[in-house]
Amino acid sequence: MLGQAVAAAATRLGHDVVALSRAELDVTDAAHVRRVVAAAEPRAVVNCAAWTDVDGAETAEAAATAINGEGAGNVARAAAEIGARIVHVSTDYVFDGVREHAAGGSGEPWIESDAVNPIGAYGRSKLAGEEQVAAATDEHAIVRTAWLFGAGGRNFVDTMLALGHERDEVSVVTDQVGSPTWTVHLAEALVELSERSDDVGVLHAAGAGACSWYELAVEVFDRAGVRCRVLPTTSDRFPRPARRPAYSVLGTERDEAPVLPPWQDGVAAYLTEKAVVAR
Repeated sequence: MLGQAVAAAATRLGHDVVALSRAELDVTDAAHVRRVVAAAEPRAVVNCAAWTDVDGAETAEAAATAINGEGAGNVARAAAEIGARIVHVSTDYVFDGVREHAAGGSGEPWIESDAVNPIGAYGRSKLAGEEQVAAATDEHAIVRTAWLFGAGGRNFVDTMLALGHERDEVSVVTDQVGSPTWTVHLAEALVELSERSDDVGVLHAAGAGACSWYELAVEVFDRAGVRCRVLPTTSDRFPRPARRPAYSVLGTERDEAPVLPPWQDGVAAYLTEKAVVAR
């Protein structure tokens, strides 16, 4: 989902792009990664490869970490060997979601210097990737983002639209709050960061503002003109294998961090894109 958006954004901006699918490049194969990256001779590598099955990671943490941890390190080390910049995508799930732990106290967004404390296997695997990327090269940008939606992959917006056309009402949780992010907005930021050699370290980039999954569902139905009632509920009514951070809104303390448009703008733009494709 994100990889397609990054390739499209980079192409629009005039870059020569080598976009590789999982079938073409297994990031867990270090030798293959080195050969492929060296052959492409890139100035920058944007790594969008990831194990994203949050619940599945709970029973397959080693497999998730092989991709999100060691795999991320393989890509970063291959980039470092040829002097290329690495832009790596990470997640809000490296935080525990307990608001008091964020700088400034309750309700404040998580910033780059806040202490990480993942509460699930997926978050731990992504944190391992951050550590390996940082250790591989100084020329890195680790971009934490959140709640992605966009074309080319399963996402909450599409799920809600499908349910909204099938049902009169849906129940959505109010006790998980985050920063929904349209992949196109994020992709443009990642490409921009790939061009900026001086901006290194961890940066946060997510849709501006915050909402609950309930509020996101309401926004989607309202903008799409779908007549489906959204009922508020809580996470304990929908137990899942992996715990989710209750509050994972991302902010930034760094002037260099990309500023993305409000999450509502992302929803509107994505729905417009979907309508154009449908026609």
